[in-house]
Amino acid sequence: MRQGLRSLVTAAAGAAVTTVIALAVAPLAGQQPQGYRSPRLADGHPDLNGIWQSLNEANWDVEMHMARPALQTRPGPYGPVPAAPVLPLGAVASVPPGMGVVEGGTIPYKPEALAQRTRNRENWVEADPEVKCYLPGVPRATYMPHPFQIVHSTKAIFFAYQYANAVRNVYLKDPGPAPVDSWMGQSVGRWDGDTLVVDVTGFNADTWFDRAGNFHTEKLHVVERYTRTGPDVISYEATIEDPNVFTRPWKMSMPLYRRLEKGAQLMDFKCMEFVEELMYGQWRRNPLPR
Repeated sequence: MRQGLRSLVTAAAGAAVTTVIALAVAPLAGQQPQGYRSPRLADGHPDLNGIWQSLNEANWDVEMHMARPALQTRPGPYGPVPAAPVLPLGAVASVPPGMGVVEGGTIPYKPEALAQRTRNRENWVEADPEVKCYLPGVPRATYMPHPFQIVHSTKAIFFAYQYANAVRNVYLKDPGPAPVDSWMGQSVGRWDGDTLVVDVTGFNADTWFDRAGNFHTEKLHVVERYTRTGPDVISYEATIEDPNVFTRPWKMSMPLYRRLEKGAQLMDFKCMEFVEELMYGQWRRNPLPR
């Protein structure tokens, strides 16, 4: 009996080791399959055309995080509980756990900037630009829970986002400094081998990286890298720099997946119409009760 039990334990341990090894050597989502060569445009560059979407929880929090009861909380008798403004939303306002997309796991905040992030979280309902339907900014537009479309030829590249009908043109010839700061910034693209590199500057300070209060100032500088790594996968990287907020540049990365359903297209999500009551309702001639 003891010998039989020992055999079972040995077999189970061997199976576990085999599973771990298999997981260790299995290609990660977004890695380039050996020998894969993407379709090409007439100039030889990869074809990135299509409707793409991330599949992660970065829009809630780009850092690794556990599930929590709400984006805005207050102390409770046995731990944090939802703050009064979000209490009626119940599980709808809860935060799903996420593995995070930040290289190294933690954003390198300056101490005073980290304190500002804490204040952002404590006042999420009033502070998050997404609540007000502001344009999402870069890179947040990439990993919001909405698809986006890349349309390009050998001479032009254009990005269209379902959220708030945001768009941006990627200049292939640098026009010089952005004439005005904006939510989506000014994008200048170039090819580095098979990778599209987009340098984005000219931001205002009115967007966040996520719903967790991670923020930047108008000094934000983003360098994106789009690499086709499979028939329906783009490997996406964004290097973030803002000397007002961070002690050093940092990077996030994730795979983007092609939307494959028949007739896939961007739909209208003009959310500004949905927040008019929130933002301007108090100025009605006869305001509605709040």
